[in-house]
Amino acid sequence: MSIYLNKILPVLLLPTGILLVLLIMALLLKHRWPLIAALLLVWIGSTPALSEHLQRWLENGAIRVPATEMPAADAIVVLSEGRVVAPGPARISEWTDGDRFWGGIELYRAGKAPLLFFTGGWAPWLSSARLEGEILTQAAFAQGVPAAAIRTTGRVTNTAEEARAVAEMLASHNMGKPDRKPVVLLVTSAYHMPRARRQFESAGLSVLPFPVDFQVGQEREFSVISLLPSAQAWARTESAWRELIGRGYYALSTSARPPSP
Repeated sequence: MSIYLNKILPVLLLPTGILLVLLIMALLLKHRWPLIAALLLVWIGSTPALSEHLQRWLENGAIRVPATEMPAADAIVVLSEGRVVAPGPARISEWTDGDRFWGGIELYRAGKAPLLFFTGGWAPWLSSARLEGEILTQAAFAQGVPAAAIRTTGRVTNTAEEARAVAEMLASHNMGKPDRKPVVLLVTSAYHMPRARRQFESAGLSVLPFPVDFQVGQEREFSVISLLPSAQAWARTESAWRELIGRGYYALSTSARPPSP
Protein backbone atom coordinates (compact mmCIF):
# COMPACT_ATOMS: atom_id res chain seq x y z
CA MET A 1 0.00 0.00 0.00
CA SER A 2 2.79 2.44 0.84
CA ILE A 3 4.23 2.29 -2.67
CA TYR A 4 0.83 3.30 -4.08
CA LEU A 5 0.67 6.24 -1.67
CA ASN A 6 4.22 7.28 -2.60
CA LYS A 7 3.32 7.24 -6.30
CA ILE A 8 -0.23 8.60 -6.17
CA LEU A 9 -0.13 11.34 -3.51
CA PRO A 10 2.57 13.47 -5.24
CA VAL A 11 0.60 13.55 -8.52
CA LEU A 12 -1.17 16.80 -7.63
CA LEU A 13 2.20 18.38 -6.84
CA LEU A 14 3.61 17.58 -10.28
CA PRO A 15 3.26 20.01 -13.22
CA THR A 16 0.59 17.89 -14.92
CA GLY A 17 -1.42 17.61 -11.70
CA ILE A 18 -1.15 21.35 -11.04
CA LEU A 19 -2.22 22.01 -14.64
CA LEU A 20 -5.36 19.89 -14.23
CA VAL A 21 -6.24 21.62 -10.95
CA LEU A 22 -5.91 25.04 -12.59
CA LEU A 23 -8.11 24.02 -15.53
CA ILE A 24 -10.78 22.62 -13.21
CA MET A 25 -10.67 25.84 -11.19
CA ALA A 26 -11.10 27.86 -14.37
CA LEU A 27 -14.22 25.83 -15.27
CA LEU A 28 -15.78 25.91 -11.82
CA LEU A 29 -14.93 29.48 -10.81
CA LYS A 30 -15.33 30.95 -14.28
CA HIS A 31 -12.28 33.14 -13.68
CA ARG A 32 -9.54 33.88 -16.17
CA TRP A 33 -6.58 33.82 -13.82
CA PRO A 34 -6.46 29.98 -13.39
CA LEU A 35 -6.55 29.63 -17.20
CA ILE A 36 -3.78 32.20 -17.62
CA ALA A 37 -1.74 30.45 -14.93
CA ALA A 38 -2.26 27.11 -16.70
CA LEU A 39 -1.09 28.55 -20.02
CA LEU A 40 2.02 30.04 -18.41
CA LEU A 41 2.74 26.75 -16.64
CA VAL A 42 2.50 24.78 -19.89
CA TRP A 43 4.65 27.21 -21.84
CA ILE A 44 7.38 27.68 -19.22
CA GLY A 45 7.37 24.04 -18.11
CA SER A 46 7.68 22.73 -21.66
CA THR A 47 10.65 24.90 -22.67
CA PRO A 48 14.06 23.22 -22.90
CA ALA A 49 15.53 26.27 -21.15
CA LEU A 50 13.74 25.35 -17.90
CA SER A 51 13.79 21.57 -18.15
CA GLU A 52 17.50 21.36 -18.96
CA HIS A 53 18.40 23.83 -16.22
CA LEU A 54 16.43 21.77 -13.68
CA GLN A 55 18.07 18.53 -14.77
CA ARG A 56 21.60 19.92 -14.62
CA TRP A 57 20.87 21.42 -11.21
CA LEU A 58 19.65 18.03 -9.98
CA GLU A 59 22.77 16.40 -11.39
CA ASN A 60 24.75 18.73 -9.10
CA GLY A 61 27.49 19.39 -11.65
CA ALA A 62 28.30 15.69 -12.01
CA ILE A 63 30.45 14.56 -14.92
CA ARG A 64 30.95 11.21 -16.63
CA VAL A 65 34.37 9.68 -16.11
CA PRO A 66 35.94 6.48 -17.50
CA ALA A 67 35.62 3.46 -15.23
CA THR A 68 39.39 3.05 -15.29
CA GLU A 69 39.77 6.33 -13.37
CA MET A 70 37.56 5.24 -10.46
CA PRO A 71 39.00 3.98 -7.15
CA ALA A 72 38.61 0.34 -6.16
CA ALA A 73 35.76 -0.71 -3.89
CA ASP A 74 34.30 -3.75 -2.16
CA ALA A 75 31.34 -3.97 -4.52
CA ILE A 76 29.65 -2.33 -7.51
CA VAL A 77 25.95 -1.61 -6.97
CA VAL A 78 23.65 -1.01 -9.94
CA LEU A 79 20.25 0.41 -9.00
CA SER A 80 17.07 -0.67 -10.79
CA GLU A 81 15.55 1.79 -13.24
CA GLY A 82 12.51 -0.02 -14.58
CA ARG A 83 11.90 -2.20 -17.60
CA VAL A 84 9.04 -2.74 -20.06
CA VAL A 85 7.29 -6.07 -20.48
CA ALA A 86 6.67 -6.29 -24.22
CA PRO A 87 3.25 -7.46 -25.46
CA GLY A 88 3.00 -11.16 -26.30
CA PRO A 89 2.76 -14.50 -24.52
CA ALA A 90 6.55 -14.64 -24.05
CA ARG A 91 6.38 -11.51 -21.84
CA ILE A 92 9.88 -10.45 -22.88
CA SER A 93 11.42 -7.77 -20.71
CA GLU A 94 12.90 -4.85 -22.67
CA TRP A 95 15.18 -1.97 -21.67
CA THR A 96 13.92 1.48 -20.82
CA ASP A 97 17.54 2.65 -20.65
CA GLY A 98 20.63 0.49 -20.29
CA ASP A 99 23.10 3.12 -19.01
CA ARG A 100 23.08 1.88 -15.41
CA PHE A 101 23.63 -1.74 -16.44
CA TRP A 102 26.46 -0.92 -18.83
CA GLY A 103 28.04 1.40 -16.26
CA GLY A 104 28.22 -1.51 -13.83
CA ILE A 105 29.66 -3.81 -16.48
CA GLU A 106 32.26 -1.18 -17.37
CA LEU A 107 33.38 -0.90 -13.75
CA TYR A 108 33.59 -4.67 -13.31
CA ARG A 109 35.63 -5.14 -16.48
CA ALA A 110 37.98 -2.41 -15.21
CA GLY A 111 38.60 -4.57 -12.13
CA LYS A 112 37.21 -2.04 -9.68
CA ALA A 113 35.45 -4.52 -7.37
CA PRO A 114 35.11 -8.30 -6.95
CA LEU A 115 31.31 -8.24 -6.66
CA LEU A 116 28.60 -6.79 -8.92
CA PHE A 117 25.21 -6.18 -7.26
CA PHE A 118 21.88 -5.66 -9.03
CA THR A 119 18.82 -4.62 -7.07
CA GLY A 120 15.51 -6.44 -7.47
CA GLY A 121 13.28 -3.58 -8.58
CA TRP A 122 9.58 -4.46 -8.45
CA ALA A 123 6.26 -2.64 -8.84
CA PRO A 124 2.84 -4.01 -7.77
CA TRP A 125 1.22 -2.88 -11.04
CA LEU A 126 3.70 -5.22 -12.80
CA SER A 127 3.34 -8.00 -10.27
CA SER A 128 3.79 -10.81 -12.78
CA ALA A 129 7.06 -9.38 -14.13
CA ARG A 130 10.35 -10.85 -12.98
CA LEU A 131 12.53 -8.85 -10.63
CA GLU A 132 14.84 -6.56 -12.56
CA GLY A 133 17.88 -7.88 -10.69
CA GLU A 134 17.18 -11.41 -11.92
CA ILE A 135 17.03 -10.25 -15.53
CA LEU A 136 20.19 -8.15 -15.26
CA THR A 137 22.01 -11.03 -13.58
CA GLN A 138 21.45 -13.13 -16.68
CA ALA A 139 22.48 -10.25 -18.93
CA ALA A 140 25.70 -9.71 -16.96
CA PHE A 141 26.52 -13.43 -17.12
CA ALA A 142 25.99 -13.29 -20.90
CA GLN A 143 28.53 -10.44 -20.99
CA GLY A 144 31.16 -12.64 -19.38
CA VAL A 145 30.79 -11.71 -15.71
CA PRO A 146 31.27 -14.90 -13.65
CA ALA A 147 28.15 -16.09 -11.84
CA ALA A 148 30.13 -16.20 -8.58
CA ALA A 149 30.73 -12.45 -8.82
CA ILE A 150 27.07 -11.47 -9.32
CA ARG A 151 24.63 -10.75 -6.52
CA THR A 152 21.03 -9.57 -6.54
CA THR A 153 18.78 -8.38 -3.75
CA GLY A 154 15.28 -9.58 -3.08
CA ARG A 155 12.25 -7.53 -4.00
CA VAL A 156 12.69 -3.79 -3.43
CA THR A 157 10.33 -0.93 -4.31
CA ASN A 158 12.35 2.23 -3.64
CA THR A 159 15.86 3.57 -3.07
CA ALA A 160 15.74 3.25 0.72
CA GLU A 161 14.88 -0.45 0.44
CA GLU A 162 17.68 -0.94 -2.10
CA ALA A 163 20.19 0.64 0.29
CA ARG A 164 19.12 -1.48 3.27
CA ALA A 165 19.12 -4.69 1.22
CA VAL A 166 22.61 -4.12 -0.15
CA ALA A 167 23.98 -3.14 3.27
CA GLU A 168 22.60 -6.34 4.80
CA MET A 169 24.06 -8.47 2.03
CA LEU A 170 27.48 -6.85 2.35
CA ALA A 171 27.38 -7.38 6.10
CA SER A 172 26.67 -11.07 5.51
CA HIS A 173 29.75 -11.15 3.25
CA ASN A 174 31.82 -9.61 6.07
CA MET A 175 32.85 -6.80 3.76
CA GLY A 176 33.00 -4.29 6.59
CA LYS A 177 35.78 -4.06 9.12
CA PRO A 178 35.71 -2.66 12.67
CA ASP A 179 37.51 0.48 11.52
CA ARG A 180 36.02 0.78 8.02
CA LYS A 181 32.60 0.75 6.40
CA PRO A 182 32.03 -1.32 3.25
CA VAL A 183 32.85 0.75 0.17
CA VAL A 184 30.52 0.58 -2.84
CA LEU A 185 30.72 2.04 -6.32
CA LEU A 186 27.15 3.26 -6.74
CA VAL A 187 25.77 3.32 -10.29
CA THR A 188 22.58 5.27 -10.94
CA SER A 189 21.26 8.16 -13.03
CA ALA A 190 23.10 11.43 -12.45
CA TYR A 191 19.96 13.28 -11.34
CA HIS A 192 19.13 10.48 -8.88
CA MET A 193 22.65 10.16 -7.45
CA PRO A 194 22.49 12.79 -4.64
CA ARG A 195 19.38 11.20 -3.09
CA ALA A 196 20.63 7.64 -3.63
CA ARG A 197 24.01 8.46 -2.12
CA ARG A 198 22.40 9.81 1.06
CA GLN A 199 20.26 6.69 1.38
CA PHE A 200 23.23 4.34 1.02
CA GLU A 201 25.35 6.34 3.44
CA SER A 202 22.47 6.29 5.94
CA ALA A 203 22.47 2.50 5.59
CA GLY A 204 26.09 2.44 6.81
CA LEU A 205 27.99 2.27 3.53
CA SER A 206 30.78 4.40 2.13
CA VAL A 207 29.78 5.53 -1.37
CA LEU A 208 31.86 6.25 -4.44
CA PRO A 209 29.38 7.73 -6.95
CA PHE A 210 29.51 6.67 -10.59
CA PRO A 211 26.73 8.70 -12.23
CA VAL A 212 25.39 7.72 -15.66
CA ASP A 213 22.28 8.42 -17.74
CA PHE A 214 22.84 12.18 -18.03
CA GLN A 215 19.72 13.97 -19.24
CA VAL A 216 21.41 16.99 -20.85
CA GLY A 217 24.42 16.76 -23.13
CA GLN A 218 27.50 18.90 -22.68
CA GLU A 219 27.19 20.31 -26.18
CA ARG A 220 23.80 21.90 -25.52
CA GLU A 221 23.87 25.69 -25.91
CA PHE A 222 21.16 28.29 -25.36
CA SER A 223 19.33 29.35 -28.53
CA VAL A 224 15.86 30.37 -29.63
CA ILE A 225 14.98 26.65 -29.67
CA SER A 226 15.48 26.69 -25.90
CA LEU A 227 12.36 28.89 -25.58
CA LEU A 228 10.11 26.84 -27.85
CA PRO A 229 7.79 24.37 -26.06
CA SER A 230 8.15 20.63 -26.65
CA ALA A 231 6.62 17.48 -25.22
CA GLN A 232 10.09 16.11 -24.48
CA ALA A 233 10.96 19.17 -22.39
CA TRP A 234 7.66 18.89 -20.48
CA ALA A 235 8.40 15.24 -19.67
CA ARG A 236 11.90 16.23 -18.52
CA THR A 237 10.46 18.95 -16.28
CA GLU A 238 7.98 16.46 -14.84
CA SER A 239 10.79 13.99 -14.15
CA ALA A 240 12.90 16.66 -12.46
CA TRP A 241 9.98 17.81 -10.31
CA ARG A 242 9.27 14.22 -9.26
CA GLU A 243 12.89 13.85 -8.16
CA LEU A 244 12.61 17.06 -6.13
CA ILE A 245 9.51 15.68 -4.40
CA GLY A 246 11.39 12.45 -3.71
CA ARG A 247 14.25 14.36 -2.13
CA GLY A 248 11.84 16.33 0.01
CA TYR A 249 10.08 13.14 1.13
CA TYR A 250 13.32 11.45 2.13
CA ALA A 251 14.54 14.60 3.90
CA LEU A 252 11.34 14.75 5.96
CA SER A 253 11.36 11.01 6.74
CA THR A 254 15.00 11.19 7.83
CA SER A 255 14.42 14.19 10.10
CA ALA A 256 11.39 12.47 11.65
CA ARG A 257 13.32 9.26 12.30
CA PRO A 258 14.35 8.84 15.96
CA PRO A 259 18.12 8.93 16.58
CA SER A 260 19.94 5.63 16.88
CA PRO A 261 20.66 4.59 20.48
